[in-house]
Amino acid sequence: MYHYSGSAAHTDAHSTAGSATGLLEPGARDQDALYFQRCTWCGTAMFHRVLCPVCRGSELRTERSAGTGTVRHSTVVHRNTPAARNVSLIEMGEGFVVRGRVMGPLIGIHGGDRVRLSTAKDPVRGEPVFQLVDEPYSAWS
Repeated sequence: MYHYSGSAAHTDAHSTAGSATGLLEPGARDQDALYFQRCTWCGTAMFHRVLCPVCRGSELRTERSAGTGTVRHSTVVHRNTPAARNVSLIEMGEGFVVRGRVMGPLIGIHGGDRVRLSTAKDPVRGEPVFQLVDEPYSAWS
């Protein structure tokens, strides 16, 4: 997580796009939005990194995600929880991958399903929560 630092230089106090250091002004974030970093040198999008994984650049700007993506992998987890839940890897439209939970029937979530952001931070687990854009395909109904 990135935290506000009083010694960080900011370009615009009212900007929600963030500075080149990847820091936002306090209170500038919308709690229902998902934010990611983009490298100013090579343009690679990433989620919660300190350095760019491609060029190792440290100049990252913070951007707001549109909130739509595609499930790349989903699995059902029965550990550390009273009920089964899913854990999914979501490839967002901007090009970064984030781990989160998809609401819906556990066996109905598959790779390739389109999802949109429901909540940026689950109050229990602190991970993004997504919902299916299309209804799951039901071959037997």
